[in-house]
Amino acid sequence: MAKKNRLTNAAVKIGTTVGKADGAAHKAARKFTKAAKVAQKELAALSKQVEAVKRQLQKSTKKLRRALR
Repeated sequence: MAKKNRLTNAAVKIGTTVGKADGAAHKAARKFTKAAKVAQKELAALSKQVEAVKRQLQKSTKKLRRALR
């Protein structure tokens, strides 16, 4: 009987440790997912700004070429 209790206790400790590690992994994954979403939004905003600057530069170039004729 004593061996059975030891095995049960060891199994419980192992299960607890695995459960804690699994929970920590899920928590880290959630944080990573949130960070990825924020980065994706920032990237979208930056690309919109780049497109706006690109259009502005094209207009300026066109006006400058006309002025130099």
